[in-house]
Amino acid sequence: MEDKFATAEKKVLVEMVRLAQKRGMRGGEGDWKEFLNSHDPKFGANMSDPSKRSNDMLIAFLKTFSKEDDLMFLDKVLQCNEKRNFVKQVSQSTSDKESPEQRLVRLTLEHPQYPLEYSFPSYDKGWIVTKFSQKSKALKSNSMYAIDCEMVLCEDGTENLVRVCMVDRDLQVKIDELVKPRKSIKDYRTEITGISPGDLDGVTCSLDDIQKSMKKLLSPGTILVGHSLNNDLHALKLDHARVIDTSFIFKYSNGSIYRRPSLNKLCKSVLGYELRKEGAPHNCLHDAQAAMKLVLSKLESKVDDVIVVADEDTPQIGMEKLLLHRVPIHVPSEDLAGVIRGDFTIELKPSKKGQGDIYSAFAIFKNPEEAQQAFEQVEGSPDKDSSGRPQKLIKFQLSSGSTVSIYVRKMGQNDFAEKFSSKKRDLEVIENLVMSKKQKTDQNIAVETIANSSRCCDHVEEIERLKQELKQKEDSSHCCDHLKEVESLKEELRRKDYELSILHKAITIVKKDNKKRKGKKK
Repeated sequence: MEDKFATAEKKVLVEMVRLAQKRGMRGGEGDWKEFLNSHDPKFGANMSDPSKRSNDMLIAFLKTFSKEDDLMFLDKVLQCNEKRNFVKQVSQSTSDKESPEQRLVRLTLEHPQYPLEYSFPSYDKGWIVTKFSQKSKALKSNSMYAIDCEMVLCEDGTENLVRVCMVDRDLQVKIDELVKPRKSIKDYRTEITGISPGDLDGVTCSLDDIQKSMKKLLSPGTILVGHSLNNDLHALKLDHARVIDTSFIFKYSNGSIYRRPSLNKLCKSVLGYELRKEGAPHNCLHDAQAAMKLVLSKLESKVDDVIVVADEDTPQIGMEKLLLHRVPIHVPSEDLAGVIRGDFTIELKPSKKGQGDIYSAFAIFKNPEEAQQAFEQVEGSPDKDSSGRPQKLIKFQLSSGSTVSIYVRKMGQNDFAEKFSSKKRDLEVIENLVMSKKQKTDQNIAVETIANSSRCCDHVEEIERLKQELKQKEDSSHCCDHLKEVESLKEELRRKDYELSILHKAITIVKKDNKKRKGKKK
């Protein structure tokens, strides 16, 4: 182990020390900060960032560990980095030949949390470790299985496997078993697992049985897919080298890679449907299938960068819409209403430059569920757009008797990321307003409130003017020449409405703060 420490790169040593800190590991001379205080009287723990320390100092600290569990963990971290380096070297040497599946395996391995989450205690009794093959044939394999597990809390405070589901690339079920825990159960966690005590009556399947079944399906080149897959592998006591973790390969719109999006959030953002209602128990099979769908969606999209996922606090803007696009300009918008089933309204989408002979429109439903249902009922040829998003090519007859073809596409959260970012910036303006007004006098606040109120009045008058103008244009919108002008007015009206709402919020905040100040003075 000491030789391995000595040959490890600086970034690996830094990573090992940081992981030791996160785990609260203590060597023969205490934890990292205690070690620094005793070995560096000048700076001590005041300079505790491992990246600012020499290799000799990092190695000296790692050598203070002597407990078998600690040494095994550090060895697993080194193994994780060996896998990373090997995969990186292969990817660099065969960058033009790297399969889409292998790219997602690489993204998982390169995630900063991988060494911490996937350094399993597989040296313990009862664990199965699959062989890590360095053969190019294994790395090119596209064989994939997705798994998901449910765990119960046992009397001794540990978690034990109670259900496992595995599906193949075609979403066909390979394993769906209830498992009898080996320890006494303290909490079935029914609200999460959906499993109650009676469900295990007569169940004889054990963890050993599951491991044997999985071992038959796994080869060194097989890819295991899952969301926060490390938890499932830990419950299965299975250490498998080639994995794709869907919580690693997607990221938030703010670029954060340490906050991992939930499976339900990814389904909404990427697949366009809600996996489960809030508070509903998990469905092990549905979760495994969802993880596989996410990976397949990623593979089919052929996107070079990770797909951006909106933050957990982002409202589900636009998911209640379907996009009708590549509509010939001579097709009246009212004829689109007969293309899709359900209760919805048609809203024209602003046309882009170079699209003079076609246009797009939104079919807006009451909620995302109705939009999803309407899309499934559309009779047309399944297809995908240039970004891999599902759509259908449909043909229908116009009131004039001629037949035309258009595309109907589901919406994803990415379609509205830019609009949300714009709104977020506007809200930040309000926050800055609230922060800056704390330095203002009551008189200044009153003046600002009046000014904002005046701006609101101006906006109201402008909105009314636009509405009148829009009504006049819509009355004659059957002519194709007016389509663009009507849509332009609608877009301006929406923008003015939003600006008005922002001003109302600002005035409300200022008034409340002013009221509080007056109350304090009394």
